This record gives sequence, structure tokens and C-alpha cells, in this order.
Amino acid sequence: MTAADAACTRARLQQRLAVQYGPLVGYKAGLTNPAVQKRFHTDQPVWGALYRDMLLNDGAVVSPAFGARPLFEADMLVRVKDAGVNNASTPAEVLAHVDQIIPFIELPDLVVQEPLKLNGNGVSAINVGARSGVAGTPLAVPADAAAQARLLDQLRDMNVRVVDSGGAVLDTGKGSDVLGHPLNAVVWLAGALKAQGLAMQPGQVISLGSFSKLMPPKPGLKATVSYDGVTGLAPVSVSFR
Repeated sequence: MTAADAACTRARLQQRLAVQYGPLVGYKAGLTNPAVQKRFHTDQPVWGALYRDMLLNDGAVVSPAFGARPLFEADMLVRVKDAGVNNASTPAEVLAHVDQIIPFIELPDLVVQEPLKLNGNGVSAINVGARSGVAGTPLAVPADAAAQARLLDQLRDMNVRVVDSGGAVLDTGKGSDVLGHPLNAVVWLAGALKAQGLAMQPGQVISLGSFSKLMPPKPGLKATVSYDGVTGLAPVSVSFR
């Protein structure tokens, strides 16, 4: 599958997803973590679209069979403050144009019968598996420069943990696992969208990518993601029936 084939397939799938899940509310950058890139035989990120009814509230209880090939992972959202984010070239510039950092557990669906055979173009074609996700309590981005600088460092250096209801660690990651700094995902996304004649809009949310491995949901599992080191950013949880 070529990149052009993938873009065409993604566009058609997005039309169908919009019918099922409602209006566009943002975008996701995928394959932003080198470990995940390796799994899908690529060295480049990809992007997909997010729709209103995909986003669930913290503590949501969902079926472990929410998709054909369901998985979950530690992620994070940012909310766009203004259109200047589309011209950001550094994490600091991104932070100046977003107004919320939001804990997020993504619930992707890899759709195909043999997900391990997917490459980057294949992942792009399936809208990066966007199906659902659980969003936690937003953290407002501070207005003053010194506080923003601290938050930038905290996002890069944070330790992300995924634990079950008994406290057993399911996986861990660091902020820097995503393109060296998680807000670099937004820098990359801005360029990728611009190449398609698209742009991020105020109020939209952007999924930054995987801070953990992709894990299969299991009946009875409660997974909680915490972002240790980011002052004021609360954990987020999902339970599988």
C-alpha cells in the first residue's frame, strides 16, 4: 500500500466514522514512540481524526470487545487555544497555543485480522485505529512564562505509569519517549495536516501518542494511568466489564 493509497482509504473511513461518532473534535498523532514505530515497521509518525462520541469520561466502563482488535495505551490530549498552534515549531511554541493538558487512555482498534503485518501506511489507512478513549480532568496551562517553562520540563521528564486495581504495574514510559518531547507530536501534526490542506482549530483536542505499549483489555481489569512529575495532573482510569 502506497502513502497515496493510505490517504485515500483514511479519508473514506473518516467519512464513515463521522456518521457513526459525530462531528470532528480533533486529531491524533500516532506512531510517535520509537518502540511503537518498530512494531509497525516504520520510522515516521502518522495521523488520524477524532470524533465527538469517541471520547468518554474518566472512570468509564467499557466492553473489552469494543472493537475487532481492541487495545489500550497511556496517552495524553492537549486542547488547542488558537490557530497559532499550526505554525508552532518547538514544544514551547505549542504550549503557548494550547490551553489544557488532559490525561487520556486511548482505546484503539487495529481492525485487521493480522495487526502485526500492518506497516506505517496500513496504520494510516485505518485512521491510526482511532475508536475510543477516556479523558480525565484537564490541567489548565498557566499564563506566565516561568510556569510554562516548568510545565514544559515536567512534560518531558514525567514518568507515566499504567497500573491495575491492585497497584501492579502494567507498563511505564517517559514523556521524552514521544519524539523527545510529547509536544513535538503537535509540531509534526501541524506539518502533516498542512500538507493535506488541513489545520487544527481552537477547541479541538490532539492526542499525542503512546507512552506505553499497546495492551489487550481483559474482562474485570481496571487500568489507571498516572503522570508522575506533572504538578496538578490527575490520574485517569478505565474499567473493562
